[in-house]
Amino acid sequence: MTPDLSNNARKSLESLPSRHFKQVASRIFKLSGDQNPADSQHLLGHPGFKRIDQGEYRIIYYLNAGSVRIAVVGKRNDDAAYKKSYKSTFAPRQ
Repeated sequence: MTPDLSNNARKSLESLPSRHFKQVASRIFKLSGDQNPADSQHLLGHPGFKRIDQGEYRIIYYLNAGSVRIAVVGKRNDDAAYKKSYKSTFAPRQ
């Protein structure tokens, strides 16, 4: 099963330098097998969303009916990843 990427996540991923793209894409595909890695953390104030880090990038995702949906990929040291409208992009479905 491949993870589902939002348009924001896809655009961010495509704009990464090739080395970083490979690292982040690899981490995203690993989420298919392990949807709750040891380093994942819940986002405060955003029920259902989790985050993991890969190098200098942050991957924000949530689980939906057993599948992984990637909402945002952004720089770790930049709050823009949190400011992006990932809730309207992929709001968790109950």
